Amino acid sequence: MSIAVGDTLPDATLLRMTASGPEQIPLRERTSNRTVVMVGLPGPFTDTCTDAHIPSLLRSRDELGEHGVDEVICFAVIDSFVMKAWGESTGAEDGGVTLLADSAGELTRALGLDFDAPVVGFYGRTTRHSMLVEDGVVRILRFEDSHDACDLTTGDAMVDAIAELRGS
Repeated sequence: MSIAVGDTLPDATLLRMTASGPEQIPLRERTSNRTVVMVGLPGPFTDTCTDAHIPSLLRSRDELGEHGVDEVICFAVIDSFVMKAWGESTGAEDGGVTLLADSAGELTRALGLDFDAPVVGFYGRTTRHSMLVEDGVVRILRFEDSHDACDLTTGDAMVDAIAELRGS
């Protein structure tokens, strides 16, 4: 069973690479008393994630902030070294999008959003989705129809979904 609107995010620890090594990021602390857009991505450096998804979040980051979003977090089942390199190559971190590694797939499995695609070497990866989380509770949850689609989960789509939720 996967996470649903109205559910509280599971407690999980993600990783971020810093100059002094990997830093543990407790998700509960990161979302407590905050409004966060969380985006699960199947593969850093893949075409759809790199050429469509991250750019959409960078384009809409300011507008998301105007809607009260404190932070945009992208996560993937991959190590923190790859996430750091991907953030540098896409400009995500400089553009206000936080990239975190779900290295062991702990969050992805707890959300019930893992999938395998052996033909491309993906095992236990995160289904492409986006959610608005307020104080740890899922308020908006969107999924793509396929792993290479990027329409319903873009930054622009989240701006529209938030505006609709809030009637603005």
